[in-house]
Amino acid sequence: MNDDRGEIENLMARYCRTYDSGDFPAILKKALEAADWKGFNKRKRESKKRGKVRGIGIGCFLEVTAPANKEMGGIAFDADGGVTIRTGTLDYGQGHATPFAQVLSAQLGVPFEKVRILQGDSDELLAGGGTGGSRSMMNSGQAIVEAAAKAVDQGKQIASHALEASPGDIEFKDGNFSVAGTDRRVNIMELADKVRTGALKLPPNEPQSLDVNHVSEGSPSAYPNGCHVCEVEIDPATGQTEVVKYSSVNDFGNLINPMLVNGQVHGGVVQGIGQALYEHTVYDDQGQLLTGSFMDYPMPRADTVPAMVIAHHSVPCRTNPLGVKGAGESGVAGSLPSAMNAVLHALSYAGVSTLDMPFTSERVWQALQMAQPAQRRA
Repeated sequence: MNDDRGEIENLMARYCRTYDSGDFPAILKKALEAADWKGFNKRKRESKKRGKVRGIGIGCFLEVTAPANKEMGGIAFDADGGVTIRTGTLDYGQGHATPFAQVLSAQLGVPFEKVRILQGDSDELLAGGGTGGSRSMMNSGQAIVEAAAKAVDQGKQIASHALEASPGDIEFKDGNFSVAGTDRRVNIMELADKVRTGALKLPPNEPQSLDVNHVSEGSPSAYPNGCHVCEVEIDPATGQTEVVKYSSVNDFGNLINPMLVNGQVHGGVVQGIGQALYEHTVYDDQGQLLTGSFMDYPMPRADTVPAMVIAHHSVPCRTNPLGVKGAGESGVAGSLPSAMNAVLHALSYAGVSTLDMPFTSERVWQALQMAQPAQRRA
């Protein structure tokens, strides 16, 4: 028995993870308020007057992001006055350049507009795990923070020569190195230029630039979570389903750039709605794909998705220096169950309790036709 218990404890230590932060009851409450859950019955009666049936569905989710991997945090002060971040994560539409630059600008006080990104360059990259599992901001963000700290340490040694003081007397704040207790200071961009142009001569045994090539061990997985509420209206005569209301409250930890985060939620929700209601591959008996174009394979469009309410209840992550949790896949995680639950709720009046995805108009219509008339109830 003791041996079994020891084995169980070993397995738990190896595989079990702790949700480091979150406020799940508050998120549920805020989501129900944002969706006007209490007003649903009134909206349902209004739909019925128009010959439609209405349903509401909820989807609470908690994700685990990809685990830590080694990630490069390279910083280079370039000859043209710019600053380059070298990273192994790849931006294929998320907008990494903006939040990465925000982080570096906040850490070093360098001008935001001067920051550029070099990503995935095998000639420059020391380590990197690519992009996936909603981990880019955590891993690259941590790497940038750590690299910036190294740049500051190097800068203090270099600034001590520029300001003719001991390195221990050099302070750094808001992009400036200064001698403690005095007004003598030098800006980090100015200091980098002095070193680069040779205007400041440095001893050979000390850092020769503020450039950093750092490899971070990465941050542990985080747990973004949220609650999505979807409302649909169905025409029983045709099976046509329309998403008429959508609300969500999410916890992504600290938000570096709320606009980009909201954009990722928008895209994920639309993808989930498409998967739940529209997108369907069909093959013939010979295995030939029959839905090989957008003439036959429907995708959600602007006119099939309503304006969304996207709110945040941020509880900072405790396992990375930025307190971020990742947001890339959350829209899908919340929209799939909430959209499916909404459709099934709408069809429950006819006794329909299950249906295979996608909930196309044909499948919804067929489900209603097959329902027992005795089960139909308003």
